[in-house]
Amino acid sequence: MSGRGGRGAALLKALEQPVRRPGQLSVQTGDQGAGPPPLTSAAVSTVGVVQMVADVDKCPPLVTPSPGQPLSFSRPLASPAVLPLVGRGGRGVRSVEPRMADEPPSLISYEPSSPEPVLTETEVVPVSVPSIQPGASSQTISKGSPAVGRGSMLRDTACHVRLPQLHSSGGPPVVQTTTPTVSPPALSPSPPHLVKAMRGLSLNNMESSMASSMASQRGSSGQSIPVSANYLPLKGNIDGVFKYAVTFSPPVEDIRSRSQLLNEHKELIGLTRVFDGTTLYVPKRICEQRLDLMSTRQTDGTSVKVTISLVDAIKNHDVVQLMNVIFKRVLRALKLQRIGRDYYDANAPLEVPQHKMQLWPGYVTVINRHEGGLMLVLDVSHRVMKTDTALDFLYELYHSNRDKFREEAFKQLVGSVVLTRYNNRTYEIDDIAWDKNPRCAFQDHAGSQITFVDYYKRAYDLDITDLEQPLLIHRPKKKQRGKKEESGKEVDEMVCLVPELCAMTGLTDAARSDFKVMKDLAIHTRVPPEKRAESFRKFIQRLNTTKEASELLQSWGLILDSQMLDLQGRRLPPEKILFKNSSIVANMEADWSRECLKEHVISAVSLLDWAVLFVKKDQGKATDFVNMLSKVCPPIGMEVQEPKMVEVVNDRTESYLRALRELIAPRLQMVVIVFPTSRDDRYSAVKKLCCIESPIPSQVLIARTITQQQKLRSVTQKVALQMNAKLGGELWAVEIPLKSCMVIGIDVYHDKSYGNKSIAGFVASTNPSFTRWYSRTAMQEQSQELIHELKLCMQAALKKYNEVNQSLPERIIVFRDGVGEGREEYVSEFEVPQFNSCFSIFGDNYSPKLAVVVVQKRISTRIFGRSGNGYENPPPGVIVDHTVTKSYDFYLVSQHVRQGTVSPTYYRVIYDKSGLKPDHLQRLTYKLTHMYYNWPGTIRTPAPCNYAHKLAFLVGKSLHRDPAHELSDRLFFL
Repeated sequence: MSGRGGRGAALLKALEQPVRRPGQLSVQTGDQGAGPPPLTSAAVSTVGVVQMVADVDKCPPLVTPSPGQPLSFSRPLASPAVLPLVGRGGRGVRSVEPRMADEPPSLISYEPSSPEPVLTETEVVPVSVPSIQPGASSQTISKGSPAVGRGSMLRDTACHVRLPQLHSSGGPPVVQTTTPTVSPPALSPSPPHLVKAMRGLSLNNMESSMASSMASQRGSSGQSIPVSANYLPLKGNIDGVFKYAVTFSPPVEDIRSRSQLLNEHKELIGLTRVFDGTTLYVPKRICEQRLDLMSTRQTDGTSVKVTISLVDAIKNHDVVQLMNVIFKRVLRALKLQRIGRDYYDANAPLEVPQHKMQLWPGYVTVINRHEGGLMLVLDVSHRVMKTDTALDFLYELYHSNRDKFREEAFKQLVGSVVLTRYNNRTYEIDDIAWDKNPRCAFQDHAGSQITFVDYYKRAYDLDITDLEQPLLIHRPKKKQRGKKEESGKEVDEMVCLVPELCAMTGLTDAARSDFKVMKDLAIHTRVPPEKRAESFRKFIQRLNTTKEASELLQSWGLILDSQMLDLQGRRLPPEKILFKNSSIVANMEADWSRECLKEHVISAVSLLDWAVLFVKKDQGKATDFVNMLSKVCPPIGMEVQEPKMVEVVNDRTESYLRALRELIAPRLQMVVIVFPTSRDDRYSAVKKLCCIESPIPSQVLIARTITQQQKLRSVTQKVALQMNAKLGGELWAVEIPLKSCMVIGIDVYHDKSYGNKSIAGFVASTNPSFTRWYSRTAMQEQSQELIHELKLCMQAALKKYNEVNQSLPERIIVFRDGVGEGREEYVSEFEVPQFNSCFSIFGDNYSPKLAVVVVQKRISTRIFGRSGNGYENPPPGVIVDHTVTKSYDFYLVSQHVRQGTVSPTYYRVIYDKSGLKPDHLQRLTYKLTHMYYNWPGTIRTPAPCNYAHKLAFLVGKSLHRDPAHELSDRLFFL
């Protein structure tokens, strides 16, 4: 079935077939783009320049603020694009640093850029050509001969430059802008010895009647092990914090002005306070119920009545959000600079001159209430800062890819974060205004016209040298706007940034894929446990010796513990790894890479009819690979026949596609394609053909991967395992004592290049040993929810399970990844009821035991093993489910790292009707981290989550459509 139009109907038709409920006799079953809407109003601002427009026909002049503050000018926009933000759950400005070895390297040497390093083939983003829509009131000048000056290289001769149309009248300048619009085989059954009884699991005894509820959610199995966590207890003697509502008459919209009006009464209110514009928190009572005060607005001398009303007296344990605000002030008192949500030390940069980069050391801080009380989570972070500007980056792009310069610039810059050093503020880029340049003028507070060039010279004494460079656009989030016109209608804002004055931050995709860059950065960013603990001690010392910071804490009665939290963890026993004819116990590092290359896999698929495609210059490399494959496959039980060797006439994408279409036939099992170089567009085209148009398992290799003879055997062995998995084979297993259980992994990938769609990967087990999987994807348009699509995926997975096992699962465990920070309630309130509601289609009496576990990797928690007086990484299998947890949740360290500090994974059980004890669920989770067939060792998350991530990433980056259902019962996406 092609496309998405008939998918729901096909699923419902398949689901109408009879199924067998638990306890019934078996029955026979059959086999089974659009971008954002245009805005009618927008506001533009120059790097300092905030421009607001509530209506295209009405552009009220705004006041120019003092130097260092945003400057305003009015300018209507033609269909401004609402561009996607980067990241998950809103952390688009999260610090960027090379990932540690939390997840295993790929089994194949070609690893393209991706959010996760566990990738094996080229994962690419098809380039969308931005279409420029001309405005009605702008002048269009065709560019013929190249312009003189450095900035001329930024202009594409195939496009047009749109110049601002300035009005001679006294009104604000009206500039019509144009924004880019993105167009968007039968296998042998598993051996019976795979299923055995789980031993040695029991619950802890109830510690006390007061802790009985919490203790019931803790496990007890495993060996007790002393650990420490990067949690600092926060103590204090505050009797209470008082909350007041503050109103102004006449109304005052600007928060800064509100703060100034309130500050006129600092003798009454005190300096120890937190005010967000509407709510005031103070550690003392300033009035019984209501207090009216009079203030004078400095701008025009108007008298404003400030009314302070008591809302409540809240205790310390209810003011977690307030404590975080206070601690942000402490960080500012330490002279740390905020970038995104975290704070960095701009005065102590770590230089990486060979790559024109700096690393700013910083800290991630979060205060929250846990079982052990109110605690500060403190971790070390690094922010990559470029020493060159965004303009330099544009020049490099222009020289490297002139034909598709604007497309590449849009892809590389949109979503990135830049730093304006003249005011040390960061902005996330949402668009590029190719029709604007620094010579554009706007109206200042006096009603006169001023250009960007003159403004920066006057305000910051900065000279802009390239007068033809485009401007970068930042659109503040709604919660950052809050400004309204006279009619009360809220207006949008845009901030225009001059690339020459913007420093690049973070890492580009090209830098992430550069091994040398990542290696040089890792020297500084992969901090071992002992050095990380030393950084914590230095932070506490700096806080205690900085007068302003220490006094701020003291004014609120807060005392921060100087030592990390010591607690007891549990180490689960090593798992037994099962092969076809033997089994081993995983070593201390939870690694069995040597054993898996000489033991027979559980289920090997013979490779009898397959083909290898290559260009002429890579014929020798392809032949060497085939010869080595015939040597390494017999030890793992895999039979390999000679392939069809197909020489492609050249390395053009069309040549590969033509050769594949001529080659693919019903009997062909797999195609192996050797690319001479890494090219995203070529990879995407080949994958679309093999995954959608003519579904067949495919394996892509880059020629350099199989070039070195001394590494050829190792690479080929890993590729052989991966090819077997793609064909539907089973490599290894662990003991799974649960009967009639299905595990599901869900992860979401956000595709910013195709209309800001979200793609959910859905992967479910189909056999008792969790070695075979069924996969589907769910597409989510912007501003839509995934509820309906996930429900269809669940129903299809249950149908497949019934086909394979002739019964439905009695227990379902869902591991939900891709949940942004603070979005757990959405999963609990909306997705879980939908999962439960879809079971009724299989019969009124079918009600499996369901549990939903949210999996979170992007956390700041670190768990250290204690060794004497020092710290080290804990071994795999360590669990912590008390003191630093909140309810039914736990931290699990499942993987081993050789560099840096290991990161645990946080599991939150948001719904549990499974009937499993905490010990059983924790042990099952650890077992599943052994089942990822792309790495012979444990990984950071359960295998179904990683499979779902791989699937969603492939669809989001390369396919942009649902894969063919013929491949859904194989791991074709590895």
